[in-house]
Amino acid sequence: MAGNRGVAYMGPGKVEVHEIDYPKLELRDGPGVNPANVGRKCNHGVILKVVTTNICGSDQHMVRGRTTAPHNLVLGHEILGEVVEAGPDVEFIKVGDLCSVPFNIACGRCRNCKERKTGICLNVNPARPGAAYGYVDMGGWVGGQAEYVMVPYADWNLLKFPDRDQAMEKITDLTMLSDIFPTGFHGAVTAGVQPGSTVYIAGAGPVGLAAAAGAQLLGAAVVIVADMVEDRLAQAKSFGCEVVDVSKGDPQDQIEQLLGVPEVDAAVDAVGFEARGHGEGASTEAPATVLNSLMEVTAAGGAIGIPGLYVTGDPGGIDEAAKVGSLSLSLGTGWAKSLSFTTGQCPVMRYNHGLMQAILHDKVQIAKAVNATVITLDEAPQGYADFDSGAAKKFVIDPHGMVA
Repeated sequence: MAGNRGVAYMGPGKVEVHEIDYPKLELRDGPGVNPANVGRKCNHGVILKVVTTNICGSDQHMVRGRTTAPHNLVLGHEILGEVVEAGPDVEFIKVGDLCSVPFNIACGRCRNCKERKTGICLNVNPARPGAAYGYVDMGGWVGGQAEYVMVPYADWNLLKFPDRDQAMEKITDLTMLSDIFPTGFHGAVTAGVQPGSTVYIAGAGPVGLAAAAGAQLLGAAVVIVADMVEDRLAQAKSFGCEVVDVSKGDPQDQIEQLLGVPEVDAAVDAVGFEARGHGEGASTEAPATVLNSLMEVTAAGGAIGIPGLYVTGDPGGIDEAAKVGSLSLSLGTGWAKSLSFTTGQCPVMRYNHGLMQAILHDKVQIAKAVNATVITLDEAPQGYADFDSGAAKKFVIDPHGMVA
């Protein structure tokens, strides 16, 4: 049997590459595994040889110690791999297939899955609706920043690529289908972006850049991306976005300079709960800043997509309220302007096939937009450190050296 190595969270600010168990078609006990999931048989699953797996900003929240993630948790929910073993109940996915793995683990059988709400599957996490690989409070499914990983409900969950050689040529684009691209696109869709829209996106990290690329794909007239890191703003400019530097002050004035009016049709929060203030307060954490500013800059009757992560347990929160996910929101502003809000995990399966087609037919270059940067599994700890320092890159881990 092959060995296995994976990237494990070892405490705030520390990840290490460890020898880990080779996966079985069964969920075994381990860090973060819900006791009710221990011993769960997965004859409907497959074992994947991981071709690419990405470092996500959501992983970074855990690594910073901003969640209740247990030590030794194997990280990684953005996975693309080759099937090397299929369970006896798998009918349509075959050994050798190259597939993208939605980060949402979904059964395909419950009411929510049947309604395409795969981010809140009712059967895969005994603690609450929704599950994911290698993530805190998400059922304990082992993460994919590893050489091999098990994927349950394979016929339902996996997106098979139609041509292996074509897929390998575009592998750094296709690896974004597991999370970042659908998540950013979902933010744009739920913000109501359509042809001719003006769009404001808070955050020029990978998800914000993916939301910008998604807004362009949807036909937006102007996409404005805000951040306070110069390199990230430059990355947004590189594929045709306008930019706002919120370290220089409130975004409304800068939006007015760009558009002639201080508001946009649609807005996206790609920052989440570790948001900072604007202007002179840019160095201070102020988790409600982004949501409140989006309510101010979005036109009456507009919508706000919120793919940015918000949690119910944050040991590093600035006050007792923030530690339990309670923020001081100006909900009255949202009510007065009849704004719509959409939060929660992106239901990846709702978008991944269409976005795959857009990639394969050269309608979008998502790897270029997010500055995909390939690293080895052993370089993952440095990748985490560089990402945490604000590097304008999306780190793609190549565990087996398969990426050209």
